[in-house]
Amino acid sequence: MSERGLNDYLPVATLLRMLAVLLLILAPHASHLPVWESALIVALLSWRGMAARRQWRMPPRILRAALVFAALGGVYASFGHVSGQTAGTALLCLMAALKLVELRERRDVMVMVFLMYFLLITHFFYSQEIWTAIYLLASCVAITALLIECQHLGALSPRQTLRKAGVMVAQALPLMLMMFILFPRIPGPLWGLPSDAGAAARSGLSDSMSPGDIAALIQSDAVAFRVRFEGAAPPPDQRYWRGPVFDHFDGRTWKHGWTPPRALSADAVRYEGAAVRYELTLEPTRMPWLLALDLPQARDLPPDSQLDDDGELLARHPVNERVRYTLTSYPHYLLEPELDVRERERLTSLPKGRDPRAVALARGWKAQGLSDPAIVATALQMIRRQNFVYTLRPPALGTDSIDEFLFDTRRGFCEHYSSSFTFLMRAAGIPARVVTGYLGGELNELGGYYIVSQSDAHAWSEVWYGGSWHRVDPTAAVAPERVERGLDAAIGSGEGLPAYLARRTAWRDAVKLRWDWLNARWNGLVLGYGPELQQRFLERFGLDDLRSMILALTVLLTTSMSIVGLLLLRRAAPARSADRALREWQRLQHRLAARGYVQRGDEGPRDFVARVLGERPDWRAPLQTAADLYLQTRYLQAPDAGLLTALQQAVRAARLPA
Repeated sequence: MSERGLNDYLPVATLLRMLAVLLLILAPHASHLPVWESALIVALLSWRGMAARRQWRMPPRILRAALVFAALGGVYASFGHVSGQTAGTALLCLMAALKLVELRERRDVMVMVFLMYFLLITHFFYSQEIWTAIYLLASCVAITALLIECQHLGALSPRQTLRKAGVMVAQALPLMLMMFILFPRIPGPLWGLPSDAGAAARSGLSDSMSPGDIAALIQSDAVAFRVRFEGAAPPPDQRYWRGPVFDHFDGRTWKHGWTPPRALSADAVRYEGAAVRYELTLEPTRMPWLLALDLPQARDLPPDSQLDDDGELLARHPVNERVRYTLTSYPHYLLEPELDVRERERLTSLPKGRDPRAVALARGWKAQGLSDPAIVATALQMIRRQNFVYTLRPPALGTDSIDEFLFDTRRGFCEHYSSSFTFLMRAAGIPARVVTGYLGGELNELGGYYIVSQSDAHAWSEVWYGGSWHRVDPTAAVAPERVERGLDAAIGSGEGLPAYLARRTAWRDAVKLRWDWLNARWNGLVLGYGPELQQRFLERFGLDDLRSMILALTVLLTTSMSIVGLLLLRRAAPARSADRALREWQRLQHRLAARGYVQRGDEGPRDFVARVLGERPDWRAPLQTAADLYLQTRYLQAPDAGLLTALQQAVRAARLPA
């Protein structure tokens, strides 16, 4: 079909609206696509609009094939593959745009419209928040309006198609809600996720720590997790949320050592003081660590997880979707009362030939005969009394990063302090390691829970002496406000405070907390509607097993579809006449039709009755009376209530014996 022929089915105005709807659907993907692909999609949409307006010919088949292969090559070059969540979505978006250059027949247009519905689903790969659902619902209405317009060209205005599409989507919502509530849920995803599932999730903490890593993470105010305490929350100086633990240092970066994680044995930890029980909802991280208040109880852990000998709570698989779990932690504990010779060597090892000034300083403390706790106190006193600055804008460090920080720049963020302190302890012969996680959290009074954001990311040190590991936070020595009141209280206005903290006001905070509460409810009741929540909800209505749920779903679906069918039949039925006389005559016609006498189209009431009476003279009395009353009421004079009543009685009294 030529472009002119296609315009007979798809006018230029409709095609332009199709391009606008496609742009509406693809726009949120711009942040996930390579720049070249976004530019190419915009170019294709622009060219297709101009081609329709100016009646340009469509590209030949060989050029279309070349574009397809170029698109495949471009996606492969950008992602290294063409399958999976990110690359597959990018390829689908590009192919949808390329489909525009071969809109030649009605089938192509329908394929394009239904492809838009499919594209909507891909947005949930990257965001499942409330605004995403609202945006996609509006996009669904726009696609449905486009579908209606393509089926009824010229019959409805754009406003009318939008109204009809909105009504159709609104009518589908109760059925959607019913299916959502009653359809049996199974643990885990309904299908196998691609290898890069969760690629869009904020990774948060990583499996290593270098200067600047935590400071970069602080720039984001995205939620890391939410926590609800059973009872009073622990004080700020006890709200250390434990994550990855690093015990290997190469001179710049802290990483995990080469030893595989081992489950923490029962005799390796002793809990002291009061327990803290809480429920934590962790956002996707693509990492195996499950954040926990330092230190979680080794028993009653989440399914498919273990507490290793470093105190890390590890899931069996990376956290690619939001998870919720309940834990009991003890802020006071004794961990690993014994360290063997090999462990001591590993936890005091340092890269050879690096940072000689820091090594000499720490060995000097040891040579003075100071005990391990005294060396820890001396190092903290040095940080507290000398001109160290807590800043998000530290200068770049060279090869000997520890020496440069401790003796030259003295400006850094928590990773600089924890890394340097741990290095000093190791140089003094004290086993030490770096722990990363989060510190603090903001209370949302509306929901009664704490929000821990990426901006609460933190790093501290652990040193071993006296038969246990001890948490030491060198950041607290230079900026105690960080522990007690949060990041914005510890960072000066000229030290790189993130914009979202610098612009904080009371009303902004209030709006943010209310929006987070709404998101938390959405996450818990909608996104978290799994088998357990479904069972608890349906037990209130006596549906406590799978068979009952399936039966209820079947009954409700059957009832709903029956009601819809009856409503459609009622709409399709001929409208009931408002003329009472005509309704009575139609009732008499139906009675005669049942006896085999049907009024022909060229017959009036008088001729019809005359023909019937010619064959059945025994019906003369009732038929003639009813016909005369009908003619008088309908044609001879204005309707009269008495005549109408007489006609109704005559029709009812008309007995037609066989």
